[in-house]
Amino acid sequence: MSQRMTLNEVISEYGVPQIKLDIHARASECQKLREKLMDIVKLSGAKEQGYLDIDCKLYIDVDDIDRYLSGELDTLGELYAFPEDIKAYKED
Repeated sequence: MSQRMTLNEVISEYGVPQIKLDIHARASECQKLREKLMDIVKLSGAKEQGYLDIDCKLYIDVDDIDRYLSGELDTLGELYAFPEDIKAYKED
């Protein structure tokens, strides 16, 4: 199971982020995602953890979904962007 980092842990390990994006979802969307992630756990005999893989590598696991739905977490996940992540695009 992955462990969600607190903002203080992010700051101490990576520095101050430029922005923080919060992830929210409806209960029905969480339930569908949770079922798919649990299928991975069941099929692998609990040797693998299911997670949501996006280009930015945001990991959302079953524990995060459960904690979000119970009200323990304010968001389903957070994305942090740092100054070095911001790129310039120049048209030729």
